Amino acid sequence: MAVSRPSSAQPVPGPTDRPVYVIGAGPGGLAAAYALRARGIRAVVLEKADRVGASWRGHYDRLHLHTTRRLSALPGLAIPRRFGRWVSRDNVVRYLEKYAEHHDLEIVTGVEVFRIERAAGGEGWVLHASGGRELTGSAVVVATGYNHTPRVPAWPGLDGYGGEFRHAGEYRNPQPYAGRDVLVVGIGNTGAEIAVDLVEGGAARVRLAVRTAPHILRRSTAGWAAQYTGVLVRRLPVRLVDRLARPLAKISMPDLSAHGLPRPDTGLYSRVREGAIPLQDVGLVDAVRKGKVEIVAAVEGFEDGKVVLADGSRISPDAVIAATGYARALEGLVGHLDVLDGRGKPVVHGARTPGNSPGLYFTGFTNPISGMFRELAIDAEKIARALTKRRA
Repeated sequence: MAVSRPSSAQPVPGPTDRPVYVIGAGPGGLAAAYALRARGIRAVVLEKADRVGASWRGHYDRLHLHTTRRLSALPGLAIPRRFGRWVSRDNVVRYLEKYAEHHDLEIVTGVEVFRIERAAGGEGWVLHASGGRELTGSAVVVATGYNHTPRVPAWPGLDGYGGEFRHAGEYRNPQPYAGRDVLVVGIGNTGAEIAVDLVEGGAARVRLAVRTAPHILRRSTAGWAAQYTGVLVRRLPVRLVDRLARPLAKISMPDLSAHGLPRPDTGLYSRVREGAIPLQDVGLVDAVRKGKVEIVAAVEGFEDGKVVLADGSRISPDAVIAATGYARALEGLVGHLDVLDGRGKPVVHGARTPGNSPGLYFTGFTNPISGMFRELAIDAEKIARALTKRRA
């Protein structure tokens, strides 16, 4: 399916008059396409799925943004007030659909880009896509998403494990787990929320395997969203934020050490810089205190149909849900261009392009404390300004 409508903005000619290709029709890609179009630059969004917001459509049912509606809007269109302060998954999808329609974005669905290469002569980029397509653009914005490919650790014995096992990306709701013993692996925001969802949905027993105790924040305190604090401190020195966060955590959060969740011994913002976003409490703290969610040691492997934990114990849950994160999976797309770091993430993002790859932009590959949607909106405007300046 292709959506193509004339732009009301005056086109800004590029060196080759070729479009800017945006890969991915999620929030980052749509925001970038609008920001470019608003400056008169033709942007064509390529999406491998058949609709915009494919990643959001696949999230679990109870998911809501952990950032406020007002600070999660993409440029050029507010999120409707009726969606509430914490926007649900379904309403995020509705918003993304409306966003693409409202801005008359040029979107081509059903096209997967496999590899990006410099065009002959070094002017522009060639995209190798499904159906044998070779598309040449003046610039490329990669917005394929932070949560791209489910990641499962290489646990010994997993291949031969006969029990029910799935990644959290396949989890939708607790209905299939009612009356069952479930082990959730990983205490990020996804794992914590799935554990609470299972408890509320009638699972007989819910255990949560934890390797590193997280920093836990209340999503909102007396109307003050945790995101507001994230915005205020994001540019402060890391050590200063770590020192400020420590006493505040003791005041706002109970000590769960007796339940297997001691307070972290590393600073909150130091952990953020390493990629670990604080856990926003949506019911886990109460569930742990009441014994409805049991904290157990990290998973070390699988043996004889049992799950082996780091403390040497073996358990036999009815089902295992691995909330173990995602890989960016950019190696095949751009790995040959020497633009990724050792963890597979782009070395730059936003308005900056790699020194060896001018005209190649990345958005949505950081996990900021100030909120993903907010930073996607900011990156979109920066990319549009940079490209306008480059074409001047």
